[in-house]
Amino acid sequence: MADTLSQQDRSKCMSANKNSNTKPEMLVRRLVFSLGYRYRLHNRKLPGCPDLVFAGHKKVIFVNGCYWHRHNCKKGKSTPQTRQEFWETKFKRTAERDKENIKLLEKKGWKVLVIWECQIKKDIKKVQEKIVKFLG
Repeated sequence: MADTLSQQDRSKCMSANKNSNTKPEMLVRRLVFSLGYRYRLHNRKLPGCPDLVFAGHKKVIFVNGCYWHRHNCKKGKSTPQTRQEFWETKFKRTAERDKENIKLLEKKGWKVLVIWECQIKKDIKKVQEKIVKFLG
C-alpha cells in the first residue's frame, strides 16, 4: 500500500511525535510526585537520558511507548505497511540502544525501572505498586 501523504507531509507528521513530556510520562510523573518522591528530569549526562532520575538513590525510570520501543504487546508488534524494511531496522536499533543504555547505567551502579505505556493504561495501581517497590 502506497503512502497517501507526500514525503514532506509525512516528515511533518512524524516530527510531531514527542520524545519527552508525553502523556504516559506525565501520568507517571504526577503519580511519583503524589507518592512523595522528588526527582530530576531527563539527565542528558546519563546513558539514554532517563525520564525520571532519583540521584540520591541512584535509580532511574524510563517511561517507554510500546510502539516506538517495541514492547511485547499488541501495539508494540505493529509495523507500518510502507517501507517495512526501513521501519524494522529503525525499531530494531531503538530496542538495541535501549538495552545498551540500561547495561551502561547498571554498570555505573544505577538501578533501572522501565514502565510501558500499556501498563499505565491497563492498571495504574499495579504501576504504583511497582514504583513504590522500586523506590523503597
